[in-house]
Amino acid sequence: MEAKAIARFIRVSPRKTRLVAKNVAGRPVEDAMNILKFSPQKGAAVIHDVMRSALANASQMPNVNVDALVVKQVLVNEGPTWKRFMPRAQGRATNIMKRTSHITVILAEK
Repeated sequence: MEAKAIARFIRVSPRKTRLVAKNVAGRPVEDAMNILKFSPQKGAAVIHDVMRSALANASQMPNVNVDALVVKQVLVNEGPTWKRFMPRAQGRATNIMKRTSHITVILAEK
């Protein structure tokens, strides 16, 4: 059985979040939660929350051993980008791209 949780439109860059997601893929859930809890990145806290949600979803399923779950996959896809402008010298303006992410965590039994 697989348990899944999705967080959409999260205000963190997907590129930075993927670096954190690679650290926990394939690990047991308990180890992955400890790694995320003590990582200083903003994306780690978001993935930790989504993983807790997936764990809660798994505990609602019948015949699932929550202690034997493994992080099967952590997907970090790009969401819509907020576009802003910053005034610069001599009347110019430059773009500021505020990127968002869609984060999916899939847990499975060994």
